[in-house]
Amino acid sequence: MKILACPKCQSSTIIKSGVIKSKQRYLCKGCNYYFTVNKIGKKIDSYYVTKALQLYLEGLSYREIERVLDISHVTISNWIKAFHIQKPFQTDYHPTYKIFSHIELIEFLSKKELLSGAGVIITELGDKFMVIKWERYKA
Repeated sequence: MKILACPKCQSSTIIKSGVIKSKQRYLCKGCNYYFTVNKIGKKIDSYYVTKALQLYLEGLSYREIERVLDISHVTISNWIKAFHIQKPFQTDYHPTYKIFSHIELIEFLSKKELLSGAGVIITELGDKFMVIKWERYKA
């Protein structure tokens, strides 16, 4: 596989510089950066970024989102800061959520008494569904 440019400075002045863990190592002569071809880095699919931001806006905490999406709460916090997301201030309602399979969701939605007096949103999470429900705090 031919390297066209340095991932750091985009220079094309690249030379081979040994092998590490069975991967060819390269050195950029322009910026002295070492890298390997097969190292893509850790990248999270934009679907999960969008879903995490959505869940945050729906009222879930960083830790709740971490448990649902299996992504670090620190990463979620960094995304929220990077996108300048601010949660709307609401004190009368609190969200609760449950995760269902398709069959469980149909069964849940058939019980109308569970849905009365609350706002509800249903969002897809891979092969599951998350139901977020807002209820007024009971005084």
